Amino acid sequence: MFASVSELDELLRRSGYIADPVTVTTVYLAAVLHRPLLLEGPAGSGKTQLAYAVAEAARTKVERLQCYEGINEEKAIGHFDESLQRLFMQHQTQAQTIDWNELAALLQGRRFFSAGPLLLALEYERPCVLLIDELDKVNPAFESMLLELLSVWQLSVPKLGTIEARSIPFVVLTSNDERRIGDPLRRRSFYLRIEHPTPDREAKILELRTPEASPEFHRGMAGLAKALRGWSLEKPPSISEMLDLARALRLLGKDAITPEMRDILLPLIAKTEADRRKLLLRDGFASLIYDAQQHGLEANP
Repeated sequence: MFASVSELDELLRRSGYIADPVTVTTVYLAAVLHRPLLLEGPAGSGKTQLAYAVAEAARTKVERLQCYEGINEEKAIGHFDESLQRLFMQHQTQAQTIDWNELAALLQGRRFFSAGPLLLALEYERPCVLLIDELDKVNPAFESMLLELLSVWQLSVPKLGTIEARSIPFVVLTSNDERRIGDPLRRRSFYLRIEHPTPDREAKILELRTPEASPEFHRGMAGLAKALRGWSLEKPPSISEMLDLARALRLLGKDAITPEMRDILLPLIAKTEADRRKLLLRDGFASLIYDAQQHGLEANP
């Protein structure tokens, strides 16, 4: 997918993703050696965005499996379209002669199978990015189902048979640490811990996404992000939420956040009632702005 580590680093930057050297090197090795990449860290730290940035850098598509409690193989791999099968049978039974063996084989073929993200990822002519997002929400049995795919790059589907990969996808597994991912998947994967960015790195991300703003604005927003995440909020802001806030400030014609802007900005910053009340406490928002100014000094000009 990539010729070198330096090429990947440049392509990721063009896509708007600022990664440290360890992350870039690990992504490169995972792509070359066909190893899944397990990303763990807090929600909103950029794990999912890394998968999309890799896809953009490789000029390919993302097949995304969004995990949730209770997800099953049918959602992940696919299922036979029974209504289409019945319609086809009704049409075929009107013929004068019927080869039942041939009909059964057709009904259990790929044309009547509605594929899910895991199967679709194996059918690309050139590698795609397979994103298995929030894997920590599923049970260990679902994890075990993934082992065949990640070990030999094929899927065994009842009646349909064994589907081998036309190309090997670049697999990204993400986890928000709600449950520990099992050792079998960890053994097959390269591992990266993705934390919220430092003020310096976040300022660079903001600079890429809002190039019209000043360096002082980027440093101030990066300092605010660290201040908010250090306030023990129920819902600390993600990178994307800070980008939304930066764009909102630009639309309002503001170059910095002041304590007087509290009421206007609370809907963009506080996403739960408990967080809103915390920031409404006397001097709470003013203290937050002071902390943001101090953290902003950590970002390089």
